[in-house]
Amino acid sequence: MTPVYKRILLKLSGEALMGNQEFGICSDVITSYARQIKEIVDMGVEVGIVIGGGNIFRGLSGAEQGVDRVTGDHMGMLATVINSLALQNSIEKLGVPTRVLTAIEMPQIAEPYIRRRAERHLEKGRVVIFGAGTGNPYFTTDTAAVLRAIEINADVVIKATKVDGIYDKDPVKYSDAVKYETITYSEVLNKNLKVMDAAAISLCRDNKLPLIVFNSLVEGNIKKVVLGECNCIGTKVI
Repeated sequence: MTPVYKRILLKLSGEALMGNQEFGICSDVITSYARQIKEIVDMGVEVGIVIGGGNIFRGLSGAEQGVDRVTGDHMGMLATVINSLALQNSIEKLGVPTRVLTAIEMPQIAEPYIRRRAERHLEKGRVVIFGAGTGNPYFTTDTAAVLRAIEINADVVIKATKVDGIYDKDPVKYSDAVKYETITYSEVLNKNLKVMDAAAISLCRDNKLPLIVFNSLVEGNIKKVVLGECNCIGTKVI
């Protein structure tokens, strides 16, 4: 089986790491992600990862509780570093070399993000996890994922979610929701579909970067996506 993508940027949700918990990291979920990532690395795919921090802290939620937005966003960035280190640990337990690179320098625990260094790690077969978002407040980890994908010349962004693609409305709330097999970036923006924030979608569109949204909680789906089998398990945005 030959992957259709040589280099990918995998965007993982922080909330998904909670599993059935109300907070924190579920060991079963993070171990499943690690196994799936090892599976595609063994196929020769170069993997960059951006992971959210919503299972620990979210800047917008902090703002609602009276935390200054900039401070809250910085707290959220630190939460993504915690998740990055946890994921690195799980992946390396399976024998896959992994590096965490952060947009906010913290040399005692991770390398600073330098684009050429990230590309070199990928060329050597190491998984690269990008922590701390873009390093700037007011930017989501979705935008960080697209930015890093463009910088490392990834072939595609694959966004792991809890649902099997993009629907015209929330499939959890509406039984008649219709799934899109493919959709354009302009349609996503015009229909205000909550796939990623508008800045991330616009970056993808302007740089002609494909995006695949799929259900990652079914083990084996990440492999199916890199093999080009996304129609049955997700939606492709072009």
